[in-house]
Amino acid sequence: MGYESRTQAIYQITDREPIPVGPPTRLEDLWAADVFSLSKMKQCLPKAVFKSLKKTIEAGEQLDVSIADTVASAMKDWAISKGASYYAHVFYPMTNATAEKHDGFISTQSDGSAITEFAGKLLVQGEPDGSSFPNGGIRSTFEARGYTAWDVTSPAYLMETDNGVTLCIPTVFVSWTGEALDKKTPLLRSIGAMNRAATRVLKLLGDDDVAPVNSSCGAEQEYFLVDALFANSRPDLLLAGRTLFGKPPAKGQQFDDHYFGAIPERVQVFMQDVEKKMYRLGIPAKTRHNEVAPGQFEIAPFFEAANVASDHQQLTMTLLRQTAKKHGFVCLLHEKPFAGINGSGKHVNWSVGNSTQGNLLDPGDSPHENAQFLIFCAAVIRGVHKYGPLMRAVIANASNDHRLGANEAPPAIMSVYLGSQLEELFNQIATGELSDQYSHSGKLEFEIDTLPPLAKDAGDRNRTSPFAFTGNRFEFRAVGSSQSVSGPLIALNTMLADSLTVVGDLLEGELSKGTELNQAILTVIQEIMQKHGAVIFGGDGYSEEWHKIAVEERGLANLPTSADALPVLTEKYIEELFAKTGVLSAKELESRYEVYAEQYILSIEVEAKLVVDIAKTGIYPAAMRHLADIATTVGGLEEMGISLDKDNIKTVAELTNSMTSKVSKLSSALTKEDFASTEEHMKYFATTIRPMMDAVREDVDALEAEVADDLWPLPTYQEMLFIK
Repeated sequence: MGYESRTQAIYQITDREPIPVGPPTRLEDLWAADVFSLSKMKQCLPKAVFKSLKKTIEAGEQLDVSIADTVASAMKDWAISKGASYYAHVFYPMTNATAEKHDGFISTQSDGSAITEFAGKLLVQGEPDGSSFPNGGIRSTFEARGYTAWDVTSPAYLMETDNGVTLCIPTVFVSWTGEALDKKTPLLRSIGAMNRAATRVLKLLGDDDVAPVNSSCGAEQEYFLVDALFANSRPDLLLAGRTLFGKPPAKGQQFDDHYFGAIPERVQVFMQDVEKKMYRLGIPAKTRHNEVAPGQFEIAPFFEAANVASDHQQLTMTLLRQTAKKHGFVCLLHEKPFAGINGSGKHVNWSVGNSTQGNLLDPGDSPHENAQFLIFCAAVIRGVHKYGPLMRAVIANASNDHRLGANEAPPAIMSVYLGSQLEELFNQIATGELSDQYSHSGKLEFEIDTLPPLAKDAGDRNRTSPFAFTGNRFEFRAVGSSQSVSGPLIALNTMLADSLTVVGDLLEGELSKGTELNQAILTVIQEIMQKHGAVIFGGDGYSEEWHKIAVEERGLANLPTSADALPVLTEKYIEELFAKTGVLSAKELESRYEVYAEQYILSIEVEAKLVVDIAKTGIYPAAMRHLADIATTVGGLEEMGISLDKDNIKTVAELTNSMTSKVSKLSSALTKEDFASTEEHMKYFATTIRPMMDAVREDVDALEAEVADDLWPLPTYQEMLFIK
């Protein structure tokens, strides 16, 4: 890019006015305006058809295919009235991305005219290519047939561009032989498995009226904004999503002045534009603020049913990226786009509940008296202890490896934080010494005349915990910002289903012996805590002491890289977990391992090739020009009595030679192809290629501090992070 073009970019950016997004609009005029919601269905559909569809959506009854034509016709008429001419089956392949197959409503007639048409069979089923998406060997290249099928439980919606409107229909995506090729199918299965196990336990607890149990999700999305004039001049940002080179600026996040600070006007206009679009799609955006790192921000929604929340999360990422372009930004969802400052996560707040018993992870005023909460919380604890490595595996990718264990992200060791009051209570149950005396949450006293005492939560928050209880839900803090939330939700739902099955068996065993219900509950919880209480930890998850205790004394797994974590998906006990709950077959699970491993390898390979290309074609020429410029001025400077900075010349020369040598070795290392297994291939990229990339970066970042600024080819951290 060079100094002159970088300077021009700075002038253009600082002279920009925020792009107007129109006058404020009332929430009631925006909310779900582009969603074919239940209220719109009620208006458009015959009463009997609406009742049948509502039972499927709310009670989980199987869809009556005979009503499909009527629903499709009403959906088409509504969409066309809003300007739509196309519809799209939207699905979620195993890439963390969103896929769409678009078709027109148009149907030509024999007389040369054209009409709009949308039959029920087109609504219910579509057929994209089942071999061109990652499938982990489920489909061969010549076996191309795959099906999308309408997910009635997630509402259809409209996506609008400057030139038109498309009706979007959420679907599952399966192979011709029925295996899941997507992230939605196993999510729906996991919800069903968890519902069956939870319903059984609730009935054992004495509840006769039990509505379907679902999990809920609220995902806090963190992201960076970089001006497009800078980002488009960084090949690493464009192709890898992160900066592979970059000297830390003199000021980073050390002043703690960005977190919850005043939002820059241009950024706030962008946020408001995103929120308007989210509201039109029925996505309940609730919170926005500056995050810790400069240039970093967060948006968070209200809780929703897990399946809808997962779809909405995919839409949120799409809207952030698309709207950023309109405002002259590039939205970075990579977990660690800038070295030396905080990266971005996507904290998944997860709970379970229904309409009859409420939130099953809400302890109420006194967890001592809430048997329902205690039994479900104990089941979660068991699940994390037994399947912690699975939780690590479902958040494993090349980009999240940069973040886990750093100052802003919990470690790769899965543990549960309960807070002092709950931890004390569960410890009492485990030892059989349950006391009427326990820590109360109390009140916050401000000692300010105008402020009344406020209620204090039962426990503090622990940002070093990967899985923390936060009052009425668990917060899975280790999920990466670029990831789909469906993977973590599938794991949590399936783990809970398995634990609740065990809880149900234990309860039935105690009750069959004539044990009184409350005593049976305590006996079951005590057994669970004695076997699985080692996973509870309330201290500093970053400390070296905890890492040692966790592994050596408590037997918890420490899986620092994706190369360590992804092979967990091939373990027999994980295969058995998914098979017995009906969430994933052995073949489907194996395919996921192969897809995720391949994506890990390819991601690092792309980065490594970029390191080689940028170092050769950008950094090396800049360093040589710097040395040449000095050489041409040596004589004149000496005549004027100006002494040369010989240290600079020597340093630049040595760093350039070192960088060139390291780039050559990295380039050669990338040619290795003879790997005995996928696991060995991943390990090679984790333990050989990544360190070699870091070694090149060390020289390049040092050169940035020495080479003349007007010769440096890349926009700097200082420019990208602080100029908005």
